[in-house]
Amino acid sequence: MIRAYKFRIYPDKEQIQNLESTLNACRELYNAMLQQRIYAYRMGRKVTRYSQVNEIPEVKKAFPEFNNIHSQVIQEVPVRLDKAYDNFFERVDKKYNGKNIKAGFPRFKSRKRYNSITYPQSGFKLLENGHILASKIGEIRMFMHRPVDGRIRTLTFKRNSAGEWYAIIIAGNPSKKKPVEDHFSILNEDMNPVGYDVGLKSLITDSNGEHTEEPQYFRKSEKSLAKANRNLSRKKKYSKNWFKANRRLSRVYRKTVRQRDDYSNKLSRDIVDNGNLIVFEALNIQGMVRNHHLAKSIADASWYDIIRKTTYRAESAGKVVLQVDPGNTSKMCSKCGNIKKDLKLSDRIYKCNACELTIDRDENAAINIKNRGLLLFLYAYVYLQKHFKKVGRVTSEFTPEEIGALPARATPVVETGSPRL
Repeated sequence: MIRAYKFRIYPDKEQIQNLESTLNACRELYNAMLQQRIYAYRMGRKVTRYSQVNEIPEVKKAFPEFNNIHSQVIQEVPVRLDKAYDNFFERVDKKYNGKNIKAGFPRFKSRKRYNSITYPQSGFKLLENGHILASKIGEIRMFMHRPVDGRIRTLTFKRNSAGEWYAIIIAGNPSKKKPVEDHFSILNEDMNPVGYDVGLKSLITDSNGEHTEEPQYFRKSEKSLAKANRNLSRKKKYSKNWFKANRRLSRVYRKTVRQRDDYSNKLSRDIVDNGNLIVFEALNIQGMVRNHHLAKSIADASWYDIIRKTTYRAESAGKVVLQVDPGNTSKMCSKCGNIKKDLKLSDRIYKCNACELTIDRDENAAINIKNRGLLLFLYAYVYLQKHFKKVGRVTSEFTPEEIGALPARATPVVETGSPRL
């Protein structure tokens, strides 16, 4: 498995100057190559990534400052521009097919928007003392808080808005494609399916009735942010004091981001430890953020980040994460399947009109989510057994507890860590 490792580095003044000059030179080269592509398009000519890479020796002759930068760092600039064009054309296709998004043509990069350089293959080395040696930069002190497993592939130096530098190391060995039957190995153990309903009143409610309250880190930091913003607004723009105030504001944001990231890491670890089959709703979070009454709270909850971290941790642990259709998970009774159409958002207790079940609203939704995920997982198992004979266990070996009376309709929206049908 290939992983990214992020370490804080502490370059000295000379190394910071080298990093800053390398960033600036790569940014100018990026803008020049983008301008070249725009002019070539207007003239009816085609400029590719490879043609721009072949022109780099001429650039070095015309601008000697590029000789102080490692060759592969410079060659990565047109690769980055090519990715920007690929993403642009992909968004154009989505917009053409009816998706309501902006195409977003690649833009020229200012100093604030170009904050990283990459060594794609060579030019760097991890030292025994935990430091990192980078060509044309030198030996940089690094806080290596965890070992790097596997072969190191790329190294990226990144500067954040607070002026801190980080080394991002991509390492590992490409994992072989997992056999289909391995995804169903949890059937031979304790399947322990758990459904999770994400929300704002409770950040996460599982199908066992446990609630996790939202920490609301951004809400708690709003006073500090307002004070830092007022202080910044009083300074003359682009003066020395303005840059100092802007750096202080960035530190307040940085603290909030770190708190949220730490919390989502710990929460996702707990989720993976407590279940073998983990089921979430496939929510359209981008669409939900358009609700201006709830946008700030939804963004502060960071649902997507929690699901993303749970997914890759579950994959490493040999567990399965599914995302199912969220339709009527709150309105459907988890006991009899009746849909309560008049359920309001303010109704926090679900009372079924048919079977008179009284249960917490979020817990009822979590049970429905679990049932849909379990039903989808078992249907996939039976489908593969019937059509491909990939799994050795026969359908008759399923127990009533495994199949159960599942009234919810399972729709395969997203299947992560499990076979696609």
